Amino acid sequence: MGLTFVAVTLVFVIWLYFRNNPLGHSRKFMIRRFINWFPLGMTYAFLYMGRYNLNVAKNSLGDLMTKSDFGLIFGAGTLVYGLSFLVNGPLVDKLGGKRGMVIAALGACVMNALMGIATYLLLHGRLQVNVVLTFSILYALNMYFQSYGAVSIIKVKAYWFHVRERGVFGAIFGTLISFGVYFAFDWGQAIAEGSRRVLGEEPSDFQKAIHYLFATDLQAVDSIWLVFFIPSFLLIIWAILDIWLLKDSPALAGFDEFDPHDASSGEEDEAFSAIRLLKKILTNPIMLTVALVDFTAGVLRNGVLQWYPIMAKEIPQLGAEWVGKQWGLWLCISGIAGGFSAGWVSDHIFHSRRGPPAAIMNFIMFFMMLGILFFLTTNPMIVGLAAIFVSFAVIGVHSLMSGTAAADFGGRKSTATASGIVDGCVYLGSGLQSISLGYLTTQSWHYWPLFLLPFTVLGMLFAMRMWYKLPEATRRYLMTVENIQVTTGKGFRRIRATKTEISGKE
Repeated sequence: MGLTFVAVTLVFVIWLYFRNNPLGHSRKFMIRRFINWFPLGMTYAFLYMGRYNLNVAKNSLGDLMTKSDFGLIFGAGTLVYGLSFLVNGPLVDKLGGKRGMVIAALGACVMNALMGIATYLLLHGRLQVNVVLTFSILYALNMYFQSYGAVSIIKVKAYWFHVRERGVFGAIFGTLISFGVYFAFDWGQAIAEGSRRVLGEEPSDFQKAIHYLFATDLQAVDSIWLVFFIPSFLLIIWAILDIWLLKDSPALAGFDEFDPHDASSGEEDEAFSAIRLLKKILTNPIMLTVALVDFTAGVLRNGVLQWYPIMAKEIPQLGAEWVGKQWGLWLCISGIAGGFSAGWVSDHIFHSRRGPPAAIMNFIMFFMMLGILFFLTTNPMIVGLAAIFVSFAVIGVHSLMSGTAAADFGGRKSTATASGIVDGCVYLGSGLQSISLGYLTTQSWHYWPLFLLPFTVLGMLFAMRMWYKLPEATRRYLMTVENIQVTTGKGFRRIRATKTEISGKE
């Protein structure tokens, strides 16, 4: 079921991409842009598989990695991930998105292989050093390289997509994130379960394949380390494809450049130092608001994505077992729906404003977290459905903020720095919840929704602060090309559509 859904969704996303052409790009351009973003996006999806496989390993390792251990390890990784953007964002703005994505894929490949080796040694009683320290260092290094991928995909996108196309592409971005989560949880869990040997039973074909490929002990196969090693292998393949196919901009692919009408319009010939890039973003109040919205999204996304399966394992979810058994698939479905809903609403109803749909999505999360709080121990069905809808809403917020608003307000010249700082805040939020909930849920699972609920309110308030915000170049484009009159009210940006929707040209 899962593979069929992913295949059908992938076909639908590709179809939608070619159908969504408001600027009237040539067929040749659309095909070349697809050849550019598809391997880039799939590399990012498999980076996610090599990021959340730690969650699968934790559940499979049992007492060898406790909840507190997991919280500290994941917290260390997310803290490094968040802080590394201060360096890697400006660096990718200089190196380009292609080089950044290749660095991410190869670096994460090596770190996942090392975590696989450490897991192998742990399972066979040969790991002589502290488990938490070992995995914290390796996972932190993995997340350092992962951070290159997050800024690189947005850097490339900023040169290839106009502001009026970015909402829908943000949905595609959210879809790829959702695929990565599905790969990590469902594929990873299938790898972990398939690699276990039950004594007295005939080894499965999968276990025999593991034996021949990796020289494991066929009489006592327990190859959980493959949840790290297989993503490592897949990342090599996608890195090679990126080297072959990716181009940083249309000009490098043989096309004329076009103005995407973001915050970098008019700055094409300016050179920016790393300090100037950071100053430009850190002194921009709109960018800081975007970062704060995504900080709350980071708390909520991983606060539910990580902890629901762990909660379901400790508190039997009678009647709602189907949620936990295919958690990755439900995250994938809900994330895709949330990304497309938020992106479509942003571009088609709010004229490429990102604040309104982000506020609406936080409003949805507020009521879903209330449902989890009140029915945590009495109605597993409500809890499971609420967790799925939180995933729907939070991926919508994240794809709009990290995937779209950062590029809009940061501009393509400083996209990597802008999206890096925003995405860094996501993982600072994730690190906060990981360390906090690792401790709090050990005391009582009721602290889980109580801790997360206030962040839905904060996210909604921050998003409402940017309700009428648009980059100036976007506002001019709407007025002159699409005949959408933009006026300024006291303290607000009001868009009054005379609604003569005219497709722009390159």
